[in-house]
Amino acid sequence: MIVGLLTLDLYLLEADSLKGKRLVIKSLKDRIRSRFNVSISEVDGNDLWQRSIIGIACVSNEKKMINKVFDDIRRIVINTPSIEIVNSTIEML
Repeated sequence: MIVGLLTLDLYLLEADSLKGKRLVIKSLKDRIRSRFNVSISEVDGNDLWQRSIIGIACVSNEKKMINKVFDDIRRIVINTPSIEIVNSTIEML
C-alpha cells in the first residue's frame, strides 16, 4: 500500500474576503472530490484572503496511479481561471 500526499499552495486572484475565498475553495474541493477518490482539506492559510494550502491524500498499490491522479488534479486547478498554483509538492509514504 502506498499513500501519496499532494500539497498545493494556492493564490486566489479574485478573493476579496474570507467568504469569497471559502466559496472558491469549496467549489474546487467539491469538483476534485466528485471526480477522484481522494481526501482533500484546506490545511493552512485559513485566515488569509488570497492564499490557501490544500492537502490531498490518495491511496493505491502503484506510484504510477497516484502520480496520474495528482497530475489530473493539478490540471484541474491550472484550468481554473481564478486560482494560481504557487507551489506544488508530492510525497509518497
